Amino acid sequence: MKHYYFFLLFIIVTSCQYFEKQVPSEKELLQKELKAINWKEVDEYPSFADCDKLEDKIQRKQCFFEYLTQLIQEKLQVDTLSVLYPELDTIEVKVTVFPDSRMQFEPQFPKDSAAYDTIKIDSILHVKLVDFPKVNPAIKQGIPVKTQFILPVIIKVE
Repeated sequence: MKHYYFFLLFIIVTSCQYFEKQVPSEKELLQKELKAINWKEVDEYPSFADCDKLEDKIQRKQCFFEYLTQLIQEKLQVDTLSVLYPELDTIEVKVTVFPDSRMQFEPQFPKDSAAYDTIKIDSILHVKLVDFPKVNPAIKQGIPVKTQFILPVIIKVE
C-alpha cells in the first residue's frame, strides 16, 4: 500500500507540468500582430476640417483630394507657369502630409523634362503652395502617420 501512495504522489507531482500552458513570448505576439497589419493603407486618410463632417471614409477621402486639388489649382492659376510653359497643361505634384500636419509639395517631372526648367518650376511651386488650411494627418492604429500621394494638377483649363 505504501508503494501505491508513493506511486500516486509521484504521478500527481509530475503530471502538473502537463497542465501548464505554453505562453507565447512577447516577440512572437508582436511579430504576429505586425504581420496582420496592412501597412499599405491607413485607417483614416488625411482631411481638412470641411471634410471631417462627412461620415463615410470614401467620401471623406474624395473630399480631401478634390479640395486640395482645387486649392492648388487656384494658387497656380494666377501664376506665370501657363505663360512660361504654354505646352505644360498638367503637372504631377507629390504631396506629403506629415504627422504634425505639415504639407510638402514636390513636382514630379516626366523623363523627357529637358524641355522644362525644372528648377524654375520647382521654385515657383514652393513659393505659391503655402498657407494652406490646417490638415488633419492620416491615422493608422490610432497614431498620426506620414502619407504621400501623387496628385495631377491641371494648370491650363480650356
